[in-house]
Amino acid sequence: MLRPARPADAQAVASLLIAARRTWLPYAPSPHSDDAVHGWVQHVLLPDGGVSVWEADGQIVGVLATAQDEAGGWIEQLYLLPGHAGQGIGSQLLAHAHATLPRPVQLYTFQQNDGARRFYERHGYQAVQFRDGSDNEEHCPDVLYRWPG
Repeated sequence: MLRPARPADAQAVASLLIAARRTWLPYAPSPHSDDAVHGWVQHVLLPDGGVSVWEADGQIVGVLATAQDEAGGWIEQLYLLPGHAGQGIGSQLLAHAHATLPRPVQLYTFQQNDGARRFYERHGYQAVQFRDGSDNEEHCPDVLYRWPG
């Protein structure tokens, strides 16, 4: 079930983001401690709004964080709890982003993140800019994707 994130979800959302990064992005470890991630989710990410969660059997198994600016809509976070990929949850979260964000919808992912790149390309995203990683905290080469809608 898709629903807006609530303040009480902070612990579960932070734990999901930490576990997902460790599993899906071993080449790009978080530059922040687990405690810092928990604080950021509780005090910044959730209060800023634009966060939705996918809940299954009372557990948060997917997180989508979106934003808007003069360039259009942005997917800032889209992560699944390890063990929940391939069930259509990511596609549902992405469809929600497409239904609620202005066009174009953009996002960054790491160049090494082959699974995410295939996922976004299957959903019509096009790589529009490759960067060397000097602009992100992990210092890993990334790619800007755009969905025209």
